[in-house]
Amino acid sequence: MTNITMMKKNILLSIFSGLLLWLAWPPMHYTTFFLFFGLVPMLIAMENIIQSTATKKGRKIFGVTFVGFFVWNTLCIYWVYNSLKIIGPLTAIPITLIPYALGPLLMSTACWLYYRLRLSANRNWALVGLVCFWIGYEYLHQNWDLNFPWMTLGNGFAVSHQWIQWYEYTGVYGGTIWIWFLNILIFLIYQGLSEAQIKPVRLKLIACFVTILILPLTFSLYKYYNYTEQFDPSNIVVVQPNVDPYEKEGIIPVYQQISTLTRLSDSIGQTNTEFFIWPETAISDTMDEDHVLSNNYFLQVRQFLNKFKNGNVITGAETYRIYNNRAPKTASPIDGGRFMDNYSTAINIENSAKVQFYHKSKLVPGAESLPFGNALSFLKPAFEHLGGATGSYTGQDSLSVFYSQSGIGVTPVICYESIWGEWIARSVRNGSQFIAIITNDGWWENTSGKDQHLDYAKLRAIETRRWVCRSANTGISAFINQRGDIVKQTKWWVKTAIKQDINLNSDLTFYVKHGDYLPKTGSFFAILGILFVGTRVRIRKKAA
Repeated sequence: MTNITMMKKNILLSIFSGLLLWLAWPPMHYTTFFLFFGLVPMLIAMENIIQSTATKKGRKIFGVTFVGFFVWNTLCIYWVYNSLKIIGPLTAIPITLIPYALGPLLMSTACWLYYRLRLSANRNWALVGLVCFWIGYEYLHQNWDLNFPWMTLGNGFAVSHQWIQWYEYTGVYGGTIWIWFLNILIFLIYQGLSEAQIKPVRLKLIACFVTILILPLTFSLYKYYNYTEQFDPSNIVVVQPNVDPYEKEGIIPVYQQISTLTRLSDSIGQTNTEFFIWPETAISDTMDEDHVLSNNYFLQVRQFLNKFKNGNVITGAETYRIYNNRAPKTASPIDGGRFMDNYSTAINIENSAKVQFYHKSKLVPGAESLPFGNALSFLKPAFEHLGGATGSYTGQDSLSVFYSQSGIGVTPVICYESIWGEWIARSVRNGSQFIAIITNDGWWENTSGKDQHLDYAKLRAIETRRWVCRSANTGISAFINQRGDIVKQTKWWVKTAIKQDINLNSDLTFYVKHGDYLPKTGSFFAILGILFVGTRVRIRKKAA
């Protein structure tokens, strides 16, 4: 077989992996188990290149794996284009390629590092290194300025949440490790067929595969069917006003939008309702946080609450603060020599003068924050000249906990933030008893993006064993219990409100207590692996 023919075969294997992973990904049902073998064709393609007589094998592995990962990522997050096409259908294409390609570039880098490690270590140790390199990529992609952890492998079980009840111990990274171990074992069994693998070794690999597959599944299903929530009820109302996101600002008057929200809330509110949850930017006009108590829209909400003495409204809003000097580095200049910070905010409003604010912290790179702001600070004047349309929001360093007058603690989560497990776990550790997600998924239109975003919220419920109350402007709003079951949900693009008696929980899971210990450990070993590879390269160069 010629090198060209072999290369074509390897590319097809890589694409096949990409398609299997896509078919396994939320919101697909009944195909989640494809995750257990979806990476095997990719591993076979890499092994073919390593065992071949081709030159520049590292470059070929990087290119071949990139193709498959690009197929997987693009098919799963195609909806990103919908949120950008307002700037122009053609202009949006090159910008959209960034999230489509950035993840695959990092994934392929992990595969390239695996090849470099294979030059100095046996295959089994190199495969362990591959898992660490992959975990390191996922953790990097969760925490750097270009963060987009949407495609973390462990998220793939969001539809089949009954299988991963043990996420309360590991978080989603436990799922990533599970997937890789099972794929590697199948790959080793397959390779053994052509490598004269002795029967006892093959039987050990098969036994290991069955054990690693069955034990977590058995434990999870037992946990799922035997999990009992402690009875501590609280009545919650979630509102879905269904306002077209392109009409929220400037077309539909703000007071009219708030009237819709209060009418929907009042239609099902009870005397014992403790929280009304409204979506992201439900109050679409900007509010000065230092003078919020005199703001007409704030007073409109307070007037509604007069009927519900123990009630709280958690709502999204656009807020700002003005400074006479540029004390915060994040502030932008405005007229009169003053400076201003803009926030995407969650506000807790109650029947008192107390107002609680939380500023969205996990900002969407480019749209809400300027990546690598210090290094690219020379671009800030350009954005300011454009009115701060890009990279204009300021976040805060940690999630807040809102407290009602009766002492109930709730974690306010704004849209994109709901895919950060450890971030939410920190808030739960600080006293939160349930999670309120406020979002606006209408930018993506009726695509799988809104369904994936809803499914990922189930993972947060399992990790923290907290109810999730989700208010989405245009859908899908939902209540999710502590097992990750969607107990009640709305339809897409429907104006409605739903209510539920949820159970509050103050117990802390192992994951809430310890956070992302798995990716931190994996990243540590990944760094050691990179240092080892770098050292071996230098030794070879000196020997040459």
